[in-house]
Amino acid sequence: MTGEHKIQNEIRLALSDSCIIFRMNVGTGYTFDGRYFNTGVPKGFSDLFGFRKSDGRAVFIEVKTSKGKPLAEQVKFLETMRKNGAIAGICRSTEDALKLIKGG
Repeated sequence: MTGEHKIQNEIRLALSDSCIIFRMNVGTGYTFDGRYFNTGVPKGFSDLFGFRKSDGRAVFIEVKTSKGKPLAEQVKFLETMRKNGAIAGICRSTEDALKLIKGG
């Protein structure tokens, strides 16, 4: 398990009382018979998404390690989600995620 996946799992557990959170697996590939596919989500879609139980507000969390840098597409996606009323941000720890959810 990578450092980022570990943080994702820790965040999901830490937010379980206040949010319903899903992990998005994104990427592209080929089926066994050679057909190309992608996951069908927009470029930059966040690692974790869901909603806050108290009010139903959408939540989008891009998870990064302490040294990880977000891609331009990820920053743009988060900005778009915030502009449309979602709670959205980059989190590097459970503490970051709890602050994001409580502050949003």
